[in-house]
Amino acid sequence: MAQLIKLQNYISRYERNIFHYPGQFSRLKKENWQKAVTQWEDQQPSSHQNKEEDYSAEQPLAKWRTVFKRKQKEEAFETEEEKSTIPLTKEELKQRFLDHLFSFQLKWASTTVSRMSFIDRDFYYDQTLKYFLQRFPDTNLLMYRPVFYLKNSEIEGDHIIIHPHGIEIIKLAEKKSAVKITAEDERLWLVDENKTPVRFLSPMVSLKRTEQVIRSILDLYNIDFPINKIVLSRTNPIEYEREPYLTRFVDSTNHDKWLEEKRNAVSPLKHGQLKACSALLKHCQTISVKRREWEEDDGLDTSQL
Repeated sequence: MAQLIKLQNYISRYERNIFHYPGQFSRLKKENWQKAVTQWEDQQPSSHQNKEEDYSAEQPLAKWRTVFKRKQKEEAFETEEEKSTIPLTKEELKQRFLDHLFSFQLKWASTTVSRMSFIDRDFYYDQTLKYFLQRFPDTNLLMYRPVFYLKNSEIEGDHIIIHPHGIEIIKLAEKKSAVKITAEDERLWLVDENKTPVRFLSPMVSLKRTEQVIRSILDLYNIDFPINKIVLSRTNPIEYEREPYLTRFVDSTNHDKWLEEKRNAVSPLKHGQLKACSALLKHCQTISVKRREWEEDDGLDTSQL
């Protein structure tokens, strides 16, 4: 599961210490997944149970023990304990676990121990955000619609993934399912809607602007880290003569292969990767307020943070 290090202009725990939190997240995720699997296996019916016993995913339990229980003086994930059902399969358990982590990540991406941002609740239902977080490895660090602040100007960037070997700037270009998109030039593209050609602004315009921002920031800190651009269209084929320099078109015909490549590219976090993240985070806009002293930390044990 990728890590959300910056969401728009909200305060983030990763801003506080980018060299600490990515490793901490991966460790906590691993520990709590093992705990979830153990609890799930303990709840499975034994082989000698009456086969006529009504045991299904729909059967409510008195209490489905939370898989994110905070232990005293330990760091752990925690969610509200609630009435629920036991996942019927391990895949269902995995998806439920990822959904809990998704909500948890939004908390880390909008709060610190002492400060908080008022998050737009729509992000909890943002399927594109969920796609990036749930389909990519832990060592992929995501900046989702970050707002950079340079030379007294606010610049909203495209989605950015910082992985161990470089930076990928991603711009979505998705239209009605299966409709062909034609990359005419770097300024205008074409889409056939109801057999009528309609031109729209090329995603390359936004990608290049974000690339310039990133390069200018990295240059300030003498950081040399590869930058590539991605035009992503999961729903449409893209027709083109050739891909622009350091750019890849990922469309409906090669998306699954590209995603598999990303998932198989297992590599530990790199110091250069975290240095690049640190530089970018320093130049992101952050709007937050001080948290009230009596507010709880959203189920997160902060004693060791």
